[in-house]
Amino acid sequence: MAENEGWRDSPSGHHLGFEPGMVDDEHAVQRLVIQPHHTNPTGAIHGGVIIALADNLATAMAGRANADTSNPGVFMVGVDLHAVMLRNQRGGTIAAESRVVRRGRRVTVIRTVVTGDDGKALAEVTTTHIAA
Repeated sequence: MAENEGWRDSPSGHHLGFEPGMVDDEHAVQRLVIQPHHTNPTGAIHGGVIIALADNLATAMAGRANADTSNPGVFMVGVDLHAVMLRNQRGGTIAAESRVVRRGRRVTVIRTVVTGDDGKALAEVTTTHIAA
């Protein structure tokens, strides 16, 4: 399967300013350059922005992981999300990388790590997806 095949640009991701992502059979990656509207009142990155980046990318990875199943091209909707916020930063760029934990007949589990400028994890997010 070709790189980025099945990638769907998310309208909310586009609105938030997510850079175009990359997805292949092994992993998916996406970045966001932090702007003032991405921050909380203390100037750190809003947790919702970090979660949104992880969710957007995990959904793309779940779609790619299920592209060769009996329902190719079906949207893989997230039904569960667990996030552990580990640290934060002010400004800069954040990056997310998603990998498949498990692809079953009905359920796909994705783990996404969001990192900051120093390469250290800001959040670890596990999502569960099913075909819509």
